[in-house]
Amino acid sequence: METMSITVNGTPRAAAVAAHTTVLNWLRGQGLTGCKEGCAEGECGACAVLIARGDGQGGTRWDSVNACLVTLAAVDGAEIVTAEGLGSPTALHPAQREMAVRGGSQCGYCTPGFVVSMAAEYLRPDRLEGQHGAANGFDLHALSGNLCRCTGYRPIADAAYALGTPEHSDPLAARRSQPAPAAKVTSLRASDGEFHRPATLADALSLLAAHPHAKVLAGGTDWNVDVNLRHARAEVVIAVDHLPELRGVEVSADWVRLGTGLSLSELERRLDGRVPLLAQWFPQFASRLIRNSATLGGNLGTASPIGDSPPVLLALEASLVLASLEGERTVPLADYFTGYRQTIRRADELITGLTIPTPLSPLTAFHKIAKRRFDDISSVAVGYALDVQDGVVHRARIGLGGVAATPLRAHEAEAALEGQPWTETTVRTAARLLGQTGTPLSDHRASAAYRAAMLEQSVLKLWFETSEVPA
Repeated sequence: METMSITVNGTPRAAAVAAHTTVLNWLRGQGLTGCKEGCAEGECGACAVLIARGDGQGGTRWDSVNACLVTLAAVDGAEIVTAEGLGSPTALHPAQREMAVRGGSQCGYCTPGFVVSMAAEYLRPDRLEGQHGAANGFDLHALSGNLCRCTGYRPIADAAYALGTPEHSDPLAARRSQPAPAAKVTSLRASDGEFHRPATLADALSLLAAHPHAKVLAGGTDWNVDVNLRHARAEVVIAVDHLPELRGVEVSADWVRLGTGLSLSELERRLDGRVPLLAQWFPQFASRLIRNSATLGGNLGTASPIGDSPPVLLALEASLVLASLEGERTVPLADYFTGYRQTIRRADELITGLTIPTPLSPLTAFHKIAKRRFDDISSVAVGYALDVQDGVVHRARIGLGGVAATPLRAHEAEAALEGQPWTETTVRTAARLLGQTGTPLSDHRASAAYRAAMLEQSVLKLWFETSEVPA
């Protein structure tokens, strides 16, 4: 069995493990039991750790991730910090100290994960710009993926808002000015399968051609749930998140092209609001812990009918770039899904890019109907992109999720809007058609009738929120 090397809390450690061993389980085996398993599916944050990643400017950014959703092979060569590495009993890290003195720890099970997520936000380079309303610029949504079963959120928020500026003596703050570890080319063969991280797209496509049934891994936030809860194992795993060809963002006069190997957090930072509909969508996709790992390529690759990205990307009329050893082809996302978790992507193809045509529609919205607004799976998701000029709808694109076996466009509702005045009468006509779109089912998240009603209410909400209605 091949040996990997991971730097944990400043100390390099060798590891020889199975291909599907998670960072969580390995850390606990190393005696670092502050990292805990609460759910094994990225819902609670009890296993949060910091990982050093490049900031795009030659320095390091500390991202918090769920250790239960990262296999150890995926962080070969990486640098990780656990709750134990933040401070010590005699020299607490500021996040640890504030949690202690403000009563933020109750039973203590969730506390290490909260402290890690809090430390990541504390170390965020642009935090002090204060764009999130708090005096210290702390974005409380940085903790949205951490669950406190004792319902002790108020003192935890107090601790977050009490954090000041990292001192020069803080080793993690100082580490930000140095380069992050480069991703290693990894090839691990173990008793439970193989894990490969190729160096280039060409290498990845060759591997995929040789192993057409391989599991393609980007962030791992979907696949590793199956690894944990259903004991799923793949004979071959090919990691593509670090491929340079999948990590670009390009903007031209006619399109925006997004690399499908970038995490959603990276995309959000690099786009910096250039695509307003995506900017509205990012904060509603799971939690910061998940967005620090999840990718567009992974979300589209699973082809889930309740994935949150397809409704938005359908409204934006996005196209996918599919690559194989035979070359590339571009496919409109509207033609990509063929059935429940089925697509036109061949087994030897990778989703390498996503293209959004410009100019963008000026009126956009993303409505997520779920039991919780954040960090939850949608019952219904709707993406809107409309051109309304001089009170008339010149163009309407509506993407839907959660109402059929595949994500889909609401063509009849779009047609009912286009060429019509942007009035309540027009919108109510479109709402009736929207409520009849798809084949919604009743399940534990919502009934079919509720889903249909939410579709109708969604477009009405859009109109009332964007129209000047006399009191």
